[in-house]
Amino acid sequence: MSAQRNSSGTPAAMRNIFGIIMIIIYVGVGILFFCGFFDILFPSWGWMRWVAGGLFTAYGLWRAYRQFKGIEPGYGNDRDMIE
Repeated sequence: MSAQRNSSGTPAAMRNIFGIIMIIIYVGVGILFFCGFFDILFPSWGWMRWVAGGLFTAYGLWRAYRQFKGIEPGYGNDRDMIE
């Protein structure tokens, strides 16, 4: 079965593509915070730049780890399979 589906009917390839796009977005926004791109929104909050940049980057890396290790809960894990 090449197009494995979860209970909602979403193909695995679409979940993978969406997951990769979201990883790029989270890490990209984190890098933009670190570079000062959003200083126009938070001009006097220097700490916001580092906190938000760190959080977005860390969450993007966590999503990447989960995506590439295949430990996404609820999407085809052995305990979720109904046969």
